Amino acid sequence: MNELSGKRILVIGGSSGIGLRVAELAAEQGAKLTLAGRNAERLAQAKTALAASGAEVETVILDAHDHAALEAFFAETAAFDHAVSMVGDVMGGGFLSADMATIRRVMESKFFTNVLIGKLAATKLNAGGSLIFTSGTGGRAQDACASYTGNLGIQALVEGLAVELAPDVRVNTVAPTWTPTPFWRDMPPEQFETIRQRFETSIPLHRVATIDELASAYIFLMSNTFITGQKLAVDGGIMLG
Repeated sequence: MNELSGKRILVIGGSSGIGLRVAELAAEQGAKLTLAGRNAERLAQAKTALAASGAEVETVILDAHDHAALEAFFAETAAFDHAVSMVGDVMGGGFLSADMATIRRVMESKFFTNVLIGKLAATKLNAGGSLIFTSGTGGRAQDACASYTGNLGIQALVEGLAVELAPDVRVNTVAPTWTPTPFWRDMPPEQFETIRQRFETSIPLHRVATIDELASAYIFLMSNTFITGQKLAVDGGIMLG
């Protein structure tokens, strides 16, 4: 089924990783794509690969943390049917160990930037469309205080916007746990492998997710027209322990 055929989809943070895979899966259904991201080289590579497969795609160099640039982008862009935000920094450490600058940076990125994306996207979404954020699961407040708080904030944002934008637009969030993606490209290999093994041990399914397993959740939320105000955790059951 091609529920997304001809639909215009915006992916903020769509130049690599989960966001790019969301775009690829949407393109397979005939969607028209707009990818926004900070890295011009990765955006160009994504556009070339998608266009080679026959997708209709445009790219925009955009740092979503620059709120003036974000407002300018939405002021100029045409209406779209679905929007996905992959925006949100992460951190480690509890409230006592993390410095205030780190806490503020992550909260500004994960919560306040997504609040603004929600406010701006609401003016550009076609009726019957959806807005999908990215939160997270698998961490605790004492281990990643600002990330955990930001995730709770996104859930509150989703619930509020879902009511405010109903019945025309649906709003949801996908909550992955730690997953090997290009987001961690700058992490030292030894640290990366240590984290992977820790999560494989903690997750009841005894493995980490694939990018496809995460990306398909966004496509599902775009396509199912009776889901709104929800958090879809794609985490292998890690929070059951």
